[in-house]
Amino acid sequence: MTSRLTYPTLVVEQNLWRAGLRTVAGVDEVGMGPLAGPVVAAAVVFPPSQSDARLPESFPAGVRDSKTLTPKARERLEPEIRQIATGIGIGLVEAEEIDRINIYQAGLKAMRLALDHLSVRPEHVLIDGRALPGYPIPQSTFTKGDRDIYSIAAASIIAKTYRDQLMLELDRHYPQYGFARHRGYGTAAHREALRAYGPCPAHRRSFRLLS
Repeated sequence: MTSRLTYPTLVVEQNLWRAGLRTVAGVDEVGMGPLAGPVVAAAVVFPPSQSDARLPESFPAGVRDSKTLTPKARERLEPEIRQIATGIGIGLVEAEEIDRINIYQAGLKAMRLALDHLSVRPEHVLIDGRALPGYPIPQSTFTKGDRDIYSIAAASIIAKTYRDQLMLELDRHYPQYGFARHRGYGTAAHREALRAYGPCPAHRRSFRLLS
């Protein structure tokens, strides 16, 4: 039996829609842990639905935390999410800025940028894990929000597929590191390449690149 622990629901969004809000944005960031590449965040706004169903028919089925999906599943869901969403925003912070402001602040900045790049102004923001200090729009934070909140899970899929494409581009520029395989994470093969070639401009030099 499918459980709410596995698949997120629209319960939080529907409560806000019933309260009269029209633009509720889910936001999530990816790429906090890799040794290379940007942090990417996405914000997603869905059209209000008052359906009593767990998930309205028009909404993509199978949306959940991007970390639990295969690349093929993410690539299938990403255009389906884009087709129904009324707004999608992307924010990214490159490695050089991550080194300058630190990874925690970079994640917050990427989320703010994603929200700022929405084509619609959100009336309420749903965030995975942590609040955005000083952000002028009401927000709610959720532990494991990418697991439980549909809009946040959708944002995680958009952000992950976008970042993966950026890492494929980096792989074409710096093929010796294998970014297409590990997406910048600290795998044994990645660390071995770092020993052989040293870091490239895409590496986060404030991170422990070798250990």
